[in-house]
Parts: sequence; C-alpha cells; structure tokens
Amino acid sequence: MSSVHKIINDPVYGFITIDHPLILKIISHPWYQRLRNINQMAFAHLVYPGAVHSRLHHSLGAYHLMCIALYELKNKNIDITAEEELGAKIAILLHDIGHGPFSHALESELIKDVHHEEISILLMQKMNEQFEGQLSTAIEIFTNKHPKRFLHQLVSGQLDVDRMDYLNRDSFFTGVAEGVIGYDRILKMLTVKDGELMVEEKAIYSIEKFLVSRRLMYWQVYLHKTVLASERILVKIIQRAKELFTQGKEINGATVEVNFFLKDFQSKSSIEQHLDKFCRLDDHDVMATIKNWCKHPDKILATLCRSLVERKLLKVKLQAEAFDENFVKEKQNEAMAALDIEEENTGYFVFTGEASNTTYNLEDERINILFKDGTIKDISQVDNALIQHNLSGATKKYYICYLKTT
Repeated sequence: MSSVHKIINDPVYGFITIDHPLILKIISHPWYQRLRNINQMAFAHLVYPGAVHSRLHHSLGAYHLMCIALYELKNKNIDITAEEELGAKIAILLHDIGHGPFSHALESELIKDVHHEEISILLMQKMNEQFEGQLSTAIEIFTNKHPKRFLHQLVSGQLDVDRMDYLNRDSFFTGVAEGVIGYDRILKMLTVKDGELMVEEKAIYSIEKFLVSRRLMYWQVYLHKTVLASERILVKIIQRAKELFTQGKEINGATVEVNFFLKDFQSKSSIEQHLDKFCRLDDHDVMATIKNWCKHPDKILATLCRSLVERKLLKVKLQAEAFDENFVKEKQNEAMAALDIEEENTGYFVFTGEASNTTYNLEDERINILFKDGTIKDISQVDNALIQHNLSGATKKYYICYLKTT
C-alpha cells in the first residue's frame, strides 16, 4: 500500500497527521464528510457563540489523541501490532459516524429506539464491505470483541480519548476554562497491566482534574438551562409534527429526508435498509424544515419553531426538588390564556424534567491507578482521593420550562 502524509490544521492541537492511505480514504468518504454538518454541541452556541464546531472536528481530535496514546504505550513495550494500531485509529475516527442531526437532542425522537452507536456499527460494517474487510479489526475493537481489551477502553471508557478531546475542544470553543484538562500528561502516564488500561501513580492529580472538569462542564455548558430549553423545544417540535401527521394533516416545508423519518420510517428493524437516507440527514435539514414551519397554520407548531429560530426560548428554572403541582398548573393556565390553546396542548409549552450528572460512575469502566509497588487501586480508593464515594453518585436537578408571559 502506497504511503501518504497529510497534515490537517487544528485550532486545539496545532497539526493532526494522517499517515495511512486507508485513514485518508475513510476521511474522504461521504458518510464521514457528513459529520461536517452536525454540530458537536447542538444548541450550546445559543449561550456560547463560539461553540459551532462539528462532529468531524471532534472525531479528528480524538483520532489525534489516539495516535499519541498508542505511541506512548508502544514506547513502554506494550504489544500492539500494526494492524491493531490501525484498527484502533479507525475505531475512534468512526466512533460518532452514527450521530443524527443535533446528536443526543433528537436521538430518541426523529429515529425512535435506535441509539447512535447501533447506527455507527451498521455504517462501519457497510464501509467494511466497501473497503474489502479492512475495517474488521476496527469493528472488533469498537464492539469490545478484540482480545486486547485496553484498545476498546481507549475508544470507550471513563478515561477514553473521546472524552479527553470533547472536554478540551468544547472548552476551547466555548471559552469555558473549567474544561481544560492535562491531556498530554494523562496520555504520557497511560500503561497496561493484565490486559487492562491503567494510569501510573504520578498522574493521580491529573485524573482528578479530568473528572472534576467533566463535572463542571456538564453543569456549566452541556446542561446549561438555555441549552436544556432549546433542546426540549426541538423535541416538542418533532412531537407536534408527528402528532399532526397522525391526525392526517398535511405538513409542507420539510426536506425530503426529514419528511421520510417523520412519516415513513416505521421501526428499528428497518434502519439498515435506510442508511443512505439517514446519511443524507443533518442539522441543515432540520433547521431548514423548522424555518419553513415558522409560518405553518398550526399555531402550536409555528410558535415553537419561531421561538427556536428567533431565540425567544421558554423560561427555565432549576432546583433541587421536584416542582410543586400548583406552580406547574399556574404556568399551564398562563400559557392557555396567552396562546388561546386547549389545556391538552399546554404540554408543548409547560413541562418538567430532570437533569443529572455523575462525576465518576463506579458501575462503568473503572479508572485504575498502578502504583510503583505493583498494586492497583481504583481512583476513588486512593488515600486522600478527591473522588470519593460521595462524588460517585448522580447529582440531580429538576427543571421546569414554561412560556414567558411578561
């Protein structure tokens, strides 16, 4: 196979090197290029205007960190063949290829009951056929079926390169300094023992900083109340459109792809037959559709669409306890009066929910620390550890979204 050497300028890491022809072919594939049109952070740009980077940016960044991680492990005489190295790089490069428009915000609405990782696997399998089996090792690593488990842990775990990149990248583009992590030190301290990915003792504080940074980014950025409100409005728009279709009402203005997944997509089992349609669907389709629906005769659909396009969002309140039913009822009555709608439709403008985040999930992939004497401890069990059991539980907040009436 002929050699290749391409350099991609990246605002976070400087330069990302592509040094294998298969990697270059994958990046050039239209299914991968589609990620340019899917925002990494959905509606975070409504709060942080710089947060307009794409899933393609993120996957290239994660690929870059994977290259560094594999280089460091090989320098420590960890056995990684050339085939496994290429497989791990491809696995992380394609780990988000199954994301639909607005990523997690619409994951359970536009395409019901199909997780983006399931679609990622289907797309990787189709691409493997196109590339005559050259992605087989990558698929094994991605699905955790490869005998060297640490390769999968680099792709998906509590200390994977996916999380390292999105914290760094999202922090950079939002300007939120709390998300900055010492990724270079963590990667330098990675090691493998008994087939499991671990971190050397010297990196304990860097790991703690990584976990705390992730916690802060969730509450300050990913679960910001304005982001929550905009994502929930988007879901309500899709729900209203589906309800109108169910009632037999015609809805013009949707793009061909959005129209298909609203009306004709039937079940999870049929997604494999419609991968081409899925790969033509991105953020632009959804926003173009919403802009067209701003003048729809259905008052509820049009009002929701205008609120998102014009950034006149619902009011949001967050608190530690569930909201009083009387308060919710009061807001429903205000919405009925302001919009002249029936009580049964107030759920589009007044609704409650929960937002939660876990700093360190003890039931997920553990972050193990390897000490100089050969002993291994979970990061939460280290003496004087910042990440104690009280930080391993989920922090939950309750929210209410309601119409601004003044």
